[in-house]
Amino acid sequence: MLDSALAALASLTDPGMLLMLLIGVISGLVMGLIPGLGGTAAVAILLPVTFGMEPASALALLIGALAVVHTSDTVSAVLLGAPGSASASVTMLDGYAMARKGQAKRALSLAFLSSMAGGIIGAIGLTLAIPLARPLVLSFASPELFMLTVLGVALAAVLSRGNVIKGLTAGLAGLLVGMIGTAPTTAEERFTFGSLFLGDGLSLVAVALGIFGLAEIASRASQRRGDKQSVEVTGGWGSGIREWLTHWSQVLRGGLIGIWAGVLPGVGATAGTWLAYGQAVATAKDKRKFGKGDPRGIVGPESANNSVEAGDLIPTFLFGIPGGVPSAMLLGMLLTYGIQPGPSIINEHLDLMYMIIWAFAIASVLGALFCFMTVRPLSSLTKVPFSILAAGLVVIMLLGSFQEGGQLGDLWIMLLLGVAGWVLKSTGFPRAPFLIGFVLAIPMERYYFLTDSLYEGFDWMLRPGTMVFIAILVLPILWNIFKWFRARRQLGADDDPKSDSAPDAEAPLKNSVWSLSAAAVLLLVFAGSLVLSASYSPDAKLVPQLVGWVGVIMSLVLLVTELRTRKLAAAASNRVSVDATAYLAGQAAIPANAAAAHGGPDSPGRHATPTGGDTASTAPPGGPIKGMTGAAAATGGAAWGPKWTADASFALRTFAWMAGFLVLTALLGYLAAISIFLPAFLLIVARARIKTTIIYTLVFFVLMLALPSLLPIDLPQGLLASWL
Repeated sequence: MLDSALAALASLTDPGMLLMLLIGVISGLVMGLIPGLGGTAAVAILLPVTFGMEPASALALLIGALAVVHTSDTVSAVLLGAPGSASASVTMLDGYAMARKGQAKRALSLAFLSSMAGGIIGAIGLTLAIPLARPLVLSFASPELFMLTVLGVALAAVLSRGNVIKGLTAGLAGLLVGMIGTAPTTAEERFTFGSLFLGDGLSLVAVALGIFGLAEIASRASQRRGDKQSVEVTGGWGSGIREWLTHWSQVLRGGLIGIWAGVLPGVGATAGTWLAYGQAVATAKDKRKFGKGDPRGIVGPESANNSVEAGDLIPTFLFGIPGGVPSAMLLGMLLTYGIQPGPSIINEHLDLMYMIIWAFAIASVLGALFCFMTVRPLSSLTKVPFSILAAGLVVIMLLGSFQEGGQLGDLWIMLLLGVAGWVLKSTGFPRAPFLIGFVLAIPMERYYFLTDSLYEGFDWMLRPGTMVFIAILVLPILWNIFKWFRARRQLGADDDPKSDSAPDAEAPLKNSVWSLSAAAVLLLVFAGSLVLSASYSPDAKLVPQLVGWVGVIMSLVLLVTELRTRKLAAAASNRVSVDATAYLAGQAAIPANAAAAHGGPDSPGRHATPTGGDTASTAPPGGPIKGMTGAAAATGGAAWGPKWTADASFALRTFAWMAGFLVLTALLGYLAAISIFLPAFLLIVARARIKTTIIYTLVFFVLMLALPSLLPIDLPQGLLASWL
């Protein structure tokens, strides 16, 4: 193992490998600054560049980006009070408060050094995991590997933030989409509708960039203004560095918490950073300064958010269970190279594992160093309105999706999945289980058929390792059911039926007619898959039928839950309407001469009406009527939640712009489409200045013109080029 580690370190001294690592680090730093992108977009955008590369160079590029996204997302959190990612919101509590006191450099130095240390701690944890887990991984056979794929989808759904049923349904939908194409056991086409294009299955890049990238752009493209209220980068770097050394214990604890959060599928950096912040508060003797500029509130979370990415690689590479979206894409890339996670990667590609570890540690150091050197220009990038960035991101993402298959059909699939991803996000469905299900669909089916051919009946379920994985799978589900029953016992009949599923900033259409419609559409999709797969051969239809039936059950439960919530909300609204009507009628029945008994017109508790009379202003028994909003309350329309929002309209218009760009690409080619799409989008949607629009378009045109000569990238050619 030592020889493999030293050989991996020596491979990173190659100039080509170092160049790939540097490109990944710089890309990750830039992506970390842009709100809503982070590691998912960094890996997804760089993934097409890796096609044709050696596995080591490709992993150096992607690991370099993944290791530093949580280093740069701190810049906007500290200087603007607007975190670049959800996990950076924890750092914002004390970092922004410290920066407003004129100590921005102190806060940033604490954050950068902690992120660097967290990355190194995560790399050490990954190093120790290999010899510790190696005997266990080598003992796995096909039953354990099959259960691991099931476990990966289920835990990502169960541990996702939000509704567990929605998470499981999204994971099953991802499995179904992953089965489009040729069956791995019978070479029979499934769900292709006779299309040769769908025969090879859907592109991982198109699915990832659609579900997350385009959906995120559509959600945020309405942000036409950048934040101009940033604080100055003042204070001293030295004071922060010296202070960081005194909090080494918080750095270590935060790093260990991050590794633990990364190993658990579906927990992720956000939960890990909050756990690190919670332990910092719990172990502090003086808690009064937290949230007001306490350095411990920066050190712990920043150590955790970098180490969590390294911890996420442990189950991904050793067990084939991706804990998050970036690791799921890394796993998909390895599978395209024929590298299987688990015993295969340890026996045959141990030097690749150690190369990943070295790359993660080196990238963490380089990321912190670059942030120290370039914090001022990086901070200016955070002030750019997202709508301006969105135009270039659409161009880059669509070009990236084209590289894997070289077909415009991938771009249309990506756009359709972008709409689906936006609907999932807006209605409260977690998207990570969908992508993890898509990546694990074929390995799950392959391991299942191998298990079924080697064992009689369900004897494979009696293997010790399989029983352990079944227990790990069942316990969280039972725990969630227990919490649900306990919550039901504690809730009264008059409680707000929407309290557990109220809309939030990330899901504005949650608990509405749109989430109800999404559940109905998913039910139709799963039912349709059952009808289509019924005609396949027994081996080809077994897993699709299983996924379809479970999906029908889950979506039915979800649909019934949505309808029940609507019914309870409507009943509550009607009760309010009846109470309001009765109260107003009672007030109108008060005799006019009762005023003498209650005092004159100027007596307390009375006020004049527009007609010259007066009414009592006393609230009805039980207090004021909460939630009554005139006719809306009387009709009960609020029971169906938000019918539509301005942001939803803007998102759909953004998708229409993307569709127009694809039409132009199909007709005129990519370069001509850019020349039309970019200025039109910037002027009409982003409302950018003419000078900015001209420079922006020219830069992208020249970049796309030169890109094919610098990288193995092809530009889509339109029908006009073929005619000429």
